This record gives sequence, C-alpha cells and structure tokens, in this order.
Amino acid sequence: MIDAVSKAIIEQLQEDGRRPYAAIGKAVGLSEAAVRQRVQKLLDQGVMQIVAVTDPLTVGFRRQAMVGIKVDGDMDPVADALAEMDAVEYVVITAGSFDLMVEIVCEDDDHLLEMINKRIRSLPGVRTTESFVYLKLRKQTYTWGTR
Repeated sequence: MIDAVSKAIIEQLQEDGRRPYAAIGKAVGLSEAAVRQRVQKLLDQGVMQIVAVTDPLTVGFRRQAMVGIKVDGDMDPVADALAEMDAVEYVVITAGSFDLMVEIVCEDDDHLLEMINKRIRSLPGVRTTESFVYLKLRKQTYTWGTR
C-alpha cells in the first residue's frame, strides 16, 4: 500500500511526467532527494511507469481498434499470448459479453486484418472476436489521480 505522499507524487507526475523533482518536493513537502528515492521505488515496484504518450496518427499508426474476445476454457493463456504481441497496447480480463478486451494499434487496415485474422483468431482457445474500429480519438488522459 502506498502512502499519501507517494500518491501526491504520482499525481504530480500524472499532470507532467517531466516535472522536476525539486518542484514535486515543494508541492508535497519533501526534499528533491527524497522525491527521487520515492519515484525510483515506485518505478521499481511497478506501481507506475513514466513514458512518452503519443498521438498514434502522428507516428504512423493510422488504425486503432478495441477487440472483444470470447474464449473457450482458461483465459489466462490467451491473455498472456496477447500481451506478448507488439501491436497490442493493453489486455484486460472482463466480466460481461467478452472474456477479454484488447486494444491494438496498427499501421493500416492490412495490419489490422493480419492482427485479427492471423494472430488473434489463430490463438488456441479463441472462440470469437468482435472489433470496434476507432474513427476518432476524442479524449485520452492519464490524470485520474490516485483516489
């Protein structure tokens, strides 16, 4: 469990992942060195990542889709195989109409077709898929805080 100060550090970084440790320290009441240590610990524990978030269109990925997947049997091996695919952004095990939901980011429609038809549908245990192709990205944010 992380404490309130670590949560405050996370929230500072969610607002601006390049915010200097000294500025974060001032906001949360710690020294720059203490913030640096806490951030490293949060990274080492896998609590958070600091990454560059891009607009996929501007870096050559012209097609994104969410794919709902129904699985026969154990979902874990299918989820693990999907998580290993480069084009797959995230994988979630869900309750409801689908067993798994995956977001894929592709260069074009041919790449999307290959991902769905050759890679995803060919996995043992995949019964059906339903694709939800993104037409326009209206909001993408990572500033939901730590509540």
